[in-house]
Amino acid sequence: MRPWLKRTLIGAFGASILIGGLSACSHHHDGSWQTSEADSTKMRERMLERVGKELALDDAQKQRLVVLADKLKEQRVALVGTTTDPRAELQALVAGPKFERERALGFVTAKTDALRGKSPEVITAAADFFDSLKPEQQQKVREFLNRRRGWHG
Repeated sequence: MRPWLKRTLIGAFGASILIGGLSACSHHHDGSWQTSEADSTKMRERMLERVGKELALDDAQKQRLVVLADKLKEQRVALVGTTTDPRAELQALVAGPKFERERALGFVTAKTDALRGKSPEVITAAADFFDSLKPEQQQKVREFLNRRRGWHG
């Protein structure tokens, strides 16, 4: 696999995980683990604006970025599924005298199926966006990914 393609895919999945993680870990005064639709939309718009400005995107490139953001959101929604309280679901695995292996396996299978089902669309959107960039814009993306190498430093 070509290094730039590999980095793009890692970046797309990293962004998906980051967006999902931020959404899952954000806390509100009501104790809810989910972000509101308004907060999510606001965060998405800020991200799109910042990336558009940083890379000096034209209208066609901005549209491809919007498609990528939409696909990432669809994948996150599919990954979260109907879960309203993921902590309670995980606690239920160890609530009884034995670890509920079948339930845990079902939980993991549902998440991997959701990831597997939506990943081709995310990859296509990421590739379409990256391929639409000019060489200097692609280089900025590579530099950003190199600066962000590793989440801990």
